[in-house]
Formats: sequence, C-alpha cells, structure tokens
Amino acid sequence: MEENKKRRTGRYPKNNKRTHCVMVRFDDVEWARFLTLYEQSGVYAKAVFVKSRVFGETFKVVKVDKTMVDFYEKLSSFHAQFRGVAVNYNQVVKELRSHFSEKKAMALLYRLESMTRQMMEQGQQIVALAKEARERWLQR
Repeated sequence: MEENKKRRTGRYPKNNKRTHCVMVRFDDVEWARFLTLYEQSGVYAKAVFVKSRVFGETFKVVKVDKTMVDFYEKLSSFHAQFRGVAVNYNQVVKELRSHFSEKKAMALLYRLESMTRQMMEQGQQIVALAKEARERWLQR
C-alpha cells in the first residue's frame, strides 16, 4: 500500500443519496388497510411500498394458500417415508431368508408382497391427488 493514500474505513457513500423525507399519518382504519395492502404486496419495506404506490409502479400480490402448502408438505413427508420403505425392502427379504425356515419365509414374503401391492396402489393415489391439487392450484 502506498503511503500517500489513506486507508478509508466505514461504509461506502451512496451514489444517489436520499435526502428528502415525507411523513404521513394514518388513523386506525387507514393504518389497518395500509398494512393489509403492504402485506399482500410482499415488498420487503414499507418505504419501498409507499414509493411504488406514489409513483404508480406495479407490484405483484402473491397469495399463498396455506392448505395447499400443508398438503404438499405432508405429501412430501409421506413420499419420503414411502421411499424409505422401498430402500429397506431388500434388507427385509434377506433377513427373512436368513432367520426363518423356507416355508415360514415364503409365507412372510407372501404377506410382504401383498402389503407392497397395497403400498403401490396408495402411491398411485398420492400421485393422482398431487396432480389434481396442482391442476386446481393452477386454475386459481
């Protein structure tokens, strides 16, 4: 570092500094309406929201359907458990063969196979429900 130049510390100065301040007062009804509009806008700061409204800039209103979010969370959780069962399937078959007689193992494998079919049917129902939910959500 050259000795001629001083080392600058602190924040870098802004190029377009905001120096003018405007104050607005609301009554309780107006404040509640303002907060509702602000929350619907999804903007990160109230000042940005007010400026966009004053200058007529457009903004998106994003509405989140809480029930749909819950549905997808539970569906994802269930699907993860479903995959976990599939991963353990081979381990179960190996354990059945090693710890039981062939006749007993075959009987247990038959029950396991029927339960697996039921799980596959439920998996197909899950996929159908997810598609139906997606179509409903896209129609909104």
